Amino acid sequence: MRASDRAYRALMADIIDGQLKPGTILGEVEQASRLGVSRTPLREALNRLQAEGFLETTSARSLVVSEVSLVQVRELYELREALEMQAAKLAAQRGDREIFQNLQREFESLTGDLDSQNQIELLYQLNARLDAAVDVAINNEYLVAALRNVRTHMARIRRLATHNPRRLAQSVAETLLIIEAIASGDSELAASATQIHLRRSLANVAGELELANNQQISRIKIEKDKNNEVA
Repeated sequence: MRASDRAYRALMADIIDGQLKPGTILGEVEQASRLGVSRTPLREALNRLQAEGFLETTSARSLVVSEVSLVQVRELYELREALEMQAAKLAAQRGDREIFQNLQREFESLTGDLDSQNQIELLYQLNARLDAAVDVAINNEYLVAALRNVRTHMARIRRLATHNPRRLAQSVAETLLIIEAIASGDSELAASATQIHLRRSLANVAGELELANNQQISRIKIEKDKNNEVA
């Protein structure tokens, strides 16, 4: 693997996992040393991440991990809905029903509140396997490439949002309906169930991000008031 690819993957993983939080400055010397690469391949990795929207340039011309705004989340979900509804349709028309029936049984074991980290990680793993099964079923390399790009951004958003056991349980039930429709070859139901799932997911994520933003604004105001009192 090329050094630039290795640096890209490492930085991407750190951004998605939250080790590199929004607003974190990525200095070339520091990151090159941390990742064990020279500055040339590091620049290639940074440029690639910036082109994909994970990094942005500040007024001081420093590269920082980009913020995730509500506007960006809504735009991402608009694209995700169009892509995933079509993918669900094609998977129902072209997919191996036995594969989706097996996935259905595994998702059924997750019913109930998901309140432990192990259960949450298992859900993520099953979702990844479902995505992989859909990718194989649709047999369309262009659609798969577009889906993978959206999923990368979604992985980051999921990590930024808090885990709500009740919402996760609802999400499992919604996903089960999608899988059942694909397994039965009902393309219209698969698309409709996908649309419902994504719109509920958006409402939940947007609500959590808005709450987090309001809390951050409150903390900044409190800190500012304290500083004014000291002055």
